[in-house]
Amino acid sequence: MRSTQLPTDTAIASAAVTDGPSTTRDRLPMGALLALAIAVFITSLTETLPAGLLPAMSAGLHTSESATGQTVTIYALGTVLTAIPLSAATAGWRRKRLLLTAMAGFAVANTVTALSANYPLTLVARFLAGVAAGLAWALLAGYARRLVAPHQEGRAIAIAMAGIPVALSLGVPAGTFLGQVVSWQAAFLAMTALTLVLLVWITVTVPDHPGQRAGGKIPMRRTLRVPGVAPVLFVTLVFVLAHTILYAYIATFLHHIGLGGRTDAALLVFGIASLAGIWIVGTFIHRHLRTLTLASAVLVGVGAAVLGAFSGIHGLVYVATALWGLGWGGVPTLLQTAAGRAGGGAADAAQAMLVTLWNAAMAAGGIIGGLLLHSAGADAFPWTVLVLLVPVLVVVLAARTHGFPARRAGGS
Repeated sequence: MRSTQLPTDTAIASAAVTDGPSTTRDRLPMGALLALAIAVFITSLTETLPAGLLPAMSAGLHTSESATGQTVTIYALGTVLTAIPLSAATAGWRRKRLLLTAMAGFAVANTVTALSANYPLTLVARFLAGVAAGLAWALLAGYARRLVAPHQEGRAIAIAMAGIPVALSLGVPAGTFLGQVVSWQAAFLAMTALTLVLLVWITVTVPDHPGQRAGGKIPMRRTLRVPGVAPVLFVTLVFVLAHTILYAYIATFLHHIGLGGRTDAALLVFGIASLAGIWIVGTFIHRHLRTLTLASAVLVGVGAAVLGAFSGIHGLVYVATALWGLGWGGVPTLLQTAAGRAGGGAADAAQAMLVTLWNAAMAAGGIIGGLLLHSAGADAFPWTVLVLLVPVLVVVLAARTHGFPARRAGGS
């Protein structure tokens, strides 16, 4: 049962837009949306940056590379453990204040990481970064939706979520290069500098919005009973798990098939295709969320099948990576939009659960991928992805009334 005291994000956006001239309905607030995209970029890159700096970080912290690799795990753990309770505790905060607080957390965490030579302190800083990420991820998609008219929601979220593939395809290689040329500490300090610039940018360009009214919070259990929320969360958990199992070990897989020296090229292909996927999703999501979600799962599945069946043909490996990136690029936008629409007045609670499950799936993907590598070898990665995508397709097809409706209510 939905709360009657809470306006949906769509209603808030509609009210905000109709207060001004009608010509503003099709005008995207690019300054504000790009600020959110950079926030997404910082969130994603802070999580994955240690992957390209492990040898140097290990030497600086006087630990093994496997121990230093846990700086990524502890980040995800910080998000998983705190996203839901902190989102509930800050539900009444004004959105701009909450966004500034979350991004300031990244500035502090990355600064401490850069200056620390103590492994336990570094883990604490990384956990803090994960906490900030939990707040940010639960906030960003809803914030983007509130900035625009209802028919522009998907495009707005797509712009904001573009920070993810940019971080993976360009941010990690750039951070790795900076770490090699200067130092690994310089890479994290560069993140702090970018965050400080972003804090000013948000203050100047991003409009404020109120949080939930007092007494309007919806418990998580009630949110799960809102029609459509559970299917979206299930698809999020399994789809992200499937993707992470392969992505987390892509360098290992490419080395196994004789392309170990071309990991950067494969990631670039993946990133460019992801950006194309985001553009397609942003253009058509308002009317075709269900079709695009199904197409995304199919494209990732076909890419995985080609990787599994034709890994010896290196040209087809790049084709498969492009299909994978094209399918995956718009998935964050699709799932966050689906959660927001299904959740209605409970959208913030649904987003918090989505963030928690997303990061739990990422952590589980790393663990399951490691177990697969030791038990079945790298060849098992693409086939495991293919198997996991079957229930994703089944649930999306079944949730045609709520969650992934064939047609949006009130749409044409």
